[in-house]
Amino acid sequence: MVYPLKALRDEGFEVVGFWYNPNIHPYLEYKKRLYEVRRLAQIEQFELIEDDRYNIKDFLKYILGESGGKNRCVKCYRYRLERTVQASLEHNIEFFSTTLLYSKYQLHEKIKIIGEELEQRYGVKFLYRDFRKGWSKGLNLSRKYKLYRQQYCGCIFSEYERFFKTADRILEEYEWYPRRKKPKQN
Repeated sequence: MVYPLKALRDEGFEVVGFWYNPNIHPYLEYKKRLYEVRRLAQIEQFELIEDDRYNIKDFLKYILGESGGKNRCVKCYRYRLERTVQASLEHNIEFFSTTLLYSKYQLHEKIKIIGEELEQRYGVKFLYRDFRKGWSKGLNLSRKYKLYRQQYCGCIFSEYERFFKTADRILEEYEWYPRRKKPKQN
């Protein structure tokens, strides 16, 4: 979030942050990220609006729906961006955007299409920027502020995909975890 904040301020925007992330799992990860965005808001002196309802059950019902999770990322973008637009209307904010546009792992074209659809439906302007060019600057700024950086987008599906192949190796650091047997050599 640091680089998009700086880039938009450089363009002359007064940035207001909005927290709504019912997708983040597990709950401790959710709390870590909320704490860090609050800390960043204090460091960088910007207003932070919070919708701090951890309604993961409703989120998962929406994501899984009749499709069983097909296109889950696109559904997640829509779910969260629609709430962002509603918050923009509630607080008389003229533009909305998303820090998802900072990540090189997100589907930018899908986010842009959803943002433009929501702009048409609600009348709040969608501010599309490709913040990926500031990836390394954002990393440096987050290090400077000693911000926690997550290793996956946040959803339960992403967590599984991130750690499925490496969980045993990671856990082998702990004495209590059984070691994998090395293959016998002939």
